[in-house]
Amino acid sequence: MAVKETSNGVKDTNGTKGLAPEGSLASFKSLYQGPQDSNKKWTWLDKEPADVAEAAENEETAQHALITRLQKANDSRKKFETHSIIIQSPWLKEALAEILQDYPGIHCGLKRLEFEAPFSPFVHRWSEFLEFRARKDLDSVTSEHIELLHDVLRAELKDVIKTLEDYVDHGIVTYDHIWTIYQPGSIIYSDSHNGAHGAYRLRSGAYVKTQCGKAYQLSVEAIDWNGNHFGRSVESIRLWEFLGTTRILGLSAFPLSFHPHQDKVRELLINRGKKFEELAGCHYKSYDGFAITWDKEGNEVPYMCNGRIIVDSDSFRRFSPRFVRGIEPLAAKEGVQEPSCAPEKLNIEDPSNIKYVFGQQNKADRIRLTEEHHLICLPRVRGYSLKKKQWLLFYLDLVHDIDFNENAFGSLVLPEDQKELILSFAESQAMNHNSFDDVISGKGKGHITLLSGPPGVGKTLTAESVAEHMRAPLFMMSAGDLGINPDQVESKLTNILEMIAKWNAVLLLDECDVFLEARSTHDLERNKLVSIFLRVLEYYEGLLFLTTNRVDNIDAAFQSRIHISMAYPDLTSKSRRHIWENFLTGLGVLQEWKAEDLEDLAKVELNGRQIKNVLKSAALLSARKKDKLGRNYVDMVLGIERRRPGVAEGF
Repeated sequence: MAVKETSNGVKDTNGTKGLAPEGSLASFKSLYQGPQDSNKKWTWLDKEPADVAEAAENEETAQHALITRLQKANDSRKKFETHSIIIQSPWLKEALAEILQDYPGIHCGLKRLEFEAPFSPFVHRWSEFLEFRARKDLDSVTSEHIELLHDVLRAELKDVIKTLEDYVDHGIVTYDHIWTIYQPGSIIYSDSHNGAHGAYRLRSGAYVKTQCGKAYQLSVEAIDWNGNHFGRSVESIRLWEFLGTTRILGLSAFPLSFHPHQDKVRELLINRGKKFEELAGCHYKSYDGFAITWDKEGNEVPYMCNGRIIVDSDSFRRFSPRFVRGIEPLAAKEGVQEPSCAPEKLNIEDPSNIKYVFGQQNKADRIRLTEEHHLICLPRVRGYSLKKKQWLLFYLDLVHDIDFNENAFGSLVLPEDQKELILSFAESQAMNHNSFDDVISGKGKGHITLLSGPPGVGKTLTAESVAEHMRAPLFMMSAGDLGINPDQVESKLTNILEMIAKWNAVLLLDECDVFLEARSTHDLERNKLVSIFLRVLEYYEGLLFLTTNRVDNIDAAFQSRIHISMAYPDLTSKSRRHIWENFLTGLGVLQEWKAEDLEDLAKVELNGRQIKNVLKSAALLSARKKDKLGRNYVDMVLGIERRRPGVAEGF
């Protein structure tokens, strides 16, 4: 069989022209779109169809400053309308770089700069365009080309511009032209979005169709803190379709420039933004008003909340059941870099300095925000309500500094030696002054105090007073908060102790009998709970108060871990009088009471909690009568209580 060499160097055993192996040639072949076949599929040809027109853009069209591409108009008043404009003039590109500076999505340095109808950038920057056109310092070529572009745009946009000017003059807008007032990059004000007034920077706007109807959707950004850094969070605001015209100021969100008190609003929002920046990190604060929780479907629901709170976005993200969306970090050049701040060293020899300054440990290297950032900070912060034991969103305007009770510990009814011992441990813990450690590093650094005794004698009040004296959060926990499932108990307890360690809080485990009770051979599940509790607390480094009514039945392993065990006896007549005086002083009416009245009441065998409840009820009675709280109202409440079944003799 003859073998021939082809021109490509490929041997053909059949004696005919040979082909190169598939995909081996360093070349390309063009195919051209042909007509559709019977199945409406395109066919492809290896030759250029004869009926195809020459390309419209070529060397000749490249000479022009701009190209307008026209299409058939849907408007019966004109034959064609402009589909797009291509800017080719370098003078125009330089001018538009100034006119459209910072306009999102526009880069005037592109070789092919194209704008499509409805030419939103020119509508939004029309006043800037006219100002540039009127400048006297423009060179002749720039002036000529600007005039040319103005004539083209004016012919196309005159109706839209006139309509926009008319709407602005009358403070109204239609749904079809609502896009004209929302310029990307502008500041949007909303007094109904997320339940609080605030400002946002507009990224873009678009008409959308939803299951609830048509809307113009604004994509806006705000400054948020995720626990580690500041960044931009992106949200959506929908303006639902409406008929006819509506007031611009009546929209749920509108440009801040339309606000009649724009300067005052900016000042208020910037000051609030500074507060937002100050609350970045962990902070122990007071709150009074509505906060935000969520229903089963995840919808936001107002929730009344008052008392002490922890503002902590990082712990919210890690421990709350709510999903926290990611944010776009701010670039370093956007703000002012703040140097690292070490906690101030306090003079521990001065007792007045042994106070806990919450949040010192949160100062770290981070970007400081500018006023423009402050303006668009979110109106809410994430945190935890110590009273409600819930993760919530708190409105900045309702977050306040705590007014601490300076006499809380002094008014505690306890022997002075016990009070001094408790304070010595508490203050050393607060200053991290306890260098004593276990053989194993990290073990045994915490301090556990067991408070035992009957109800209402001041066990819980002791822990509360210590926390108030230290100006530290008090985290109260009971067996009910942890459950009875061993796996869940360990997980919850571990998370709680991690949060408390971060917050430098005082932990109070109230009525903890289920965890302290001696283990037995017949109740294996409860034995697991005790073992878990012992193991987790072994590495706890904070201040822990345990309260119980049954000190005689504590597990032996707990006995060895307790640093101080204090038994609270039943109240004496003297201590009861002290409690009456403390409560009446707090109500501001002690001076109205006679000494013999206090002596008589001190003989009534009440515990501290019962005394508080009696005075609370008496205060309500006196308020209803618009009278001062006197002995007569207390006697009235005591008389009612004595008629209650099961009341002990001597009450």
